[in-house]
Formats: sequence, structure tokens, C-alpha cells
Amino acid sequence: MAAQLFDVKKGFGVSVRAWRSKRGISQEELADRADLHRTYVCDVERGTRNVTLQSIEKLAYALEISIPTLLSYDHEALPDKPTGRKKHSDNQIDILYVEDNPTDVELARQGLKNITNRIHVVHDGLAALHYLSIVAQSGTRKHNNLPQLILLDLGLPKMNGLEVLRHIKTDARTAHIHVVVLTASALDHDLQSCKNLGASACIVKPVDLQNLSRITPQLNLQWALLRPAAAPARASLPA
Repeated sequence: MAAQLFDVKKGFGVSVRAWRSKRGISQEELADRADLHRTYVCDVERGTRNVTLQSIEKLAYALEISIPTLLSYDHEALPDKPTGRKKHSDNQIDILYVEDNPTDVELARQGLKNITNRIHVVHDGLAALHYLSIVAQSGTRKHNNLPQLILLDLGLPKMNGLEVLRHIKTDARTAHIHVVVLTASALDHDLQSCKNLGASACIVKPVDLQNLSRITPQLNLQWALLRPAAAPARASLPA
């Protein structure tokens, strides 16, 4: 019986580690997303921790997959290989995606699967500002690790999108970053406020390569494509 429990823990640990690598995030980042201690996550991946149902739920949410998917730790259910982030060059765009809805995150991942640009996801407003602060501190004058583009949902927990945008644009370290606001409707009454605060454009969710490509010329950005995409279609902020 003990051996069986040990195998279950080992298998779950392999699943967590494989999905974490698939998402291209560190143990520390996963722990932060799941609101767990890094030592706890490390023990889970080593297969030495008895995991609670609550922790399983937190880990699945942090990895942006369903609980059944995370628990399906046989080799056929795991990602092909835990290869980490996609291959990229230094001049490709790093994207910070701030979205609390796992469904919208998954739709965006599917919609952007044709680009190799690195995408980092956080799930609330405070986490976005914390991430930007940490990354800004880790950079140097010669090498800026900050993202070049932020996709920002307005309806965020802990701190809403308008407040996050205000902080980004009043911080000298991050004011230069293009911020694209994500909204459920082009008629959202907050869009004018976003424009006044310095947002570059607006996209009606879900995010995909077509609506990003539509605003690319005005942002002076170029996407790294795996293969040609369909013709673009969508919108900038209203004048």
C-alpha cells in the first residue's frame, strides 16, 4: 500500500513538472501563481509530498489546465516533452498577459499558437505589477528584460485593469511598454479612460493573432510566426 501511494505521488509530481515546463515557468513562479510555498512545490514535483485537494485545485489553476488533466499523469496524457519556452531570438516580443479567466487564457494560447514570441501569464492586477517590478530590478542598462507588450484585461481581481494601467504608465521603468486593453465589448465605457491613461489599443476578447495583427502597424511591432496567419480583423481604441 505504501509503495502504491508513493507511486501516485511520484506520478503527480511528474505531471506538475511536465506541465510547468510546458508553460515555460520556474518552480518559484508556479508557487507564486498557486499561492504555495516554493518548498511545497519542490516536494510535490519530487513526489515526497501528500497533496491536499485544495493544493491540487490551486496547481491546476496556476498551470491553466483542468484538475482531471493534471491528475492524468500517464505518459499519453502528459505534454510531449517538457521543453520549456519556444525557441526565440533576442529581438522577439515578450508578452505579459494579465487575465484571471482560465478559459480566456486557454483561448488566447490557442489563438496565438502560430507565434513563437514568449508569453507570460499572471492572473490578477497585483501579480502583474509585482512581476514587472521584479523583472525591472533584474535588468541592466544593456539588457532590458521587461516585456514589450502587455495584454491587460480590465476586470481583474485584487486590482482592476485601470489601476494597473495607471501604475504602469506613471512608473518611469514601465511607461514605455505598449499596453493593449482587453474588453468584452467595444462599447465598454472604460475605454476612453484607458486611452487617457496611455493605452495603445483595444482588443475585444478572445485574443488571437488576427486581432493582434490588426494593431501591429500602429505599435511598430513584428511577430515571429511559425507559419503565415489569416488576414487580420479588428480594432483600435475609439477616437
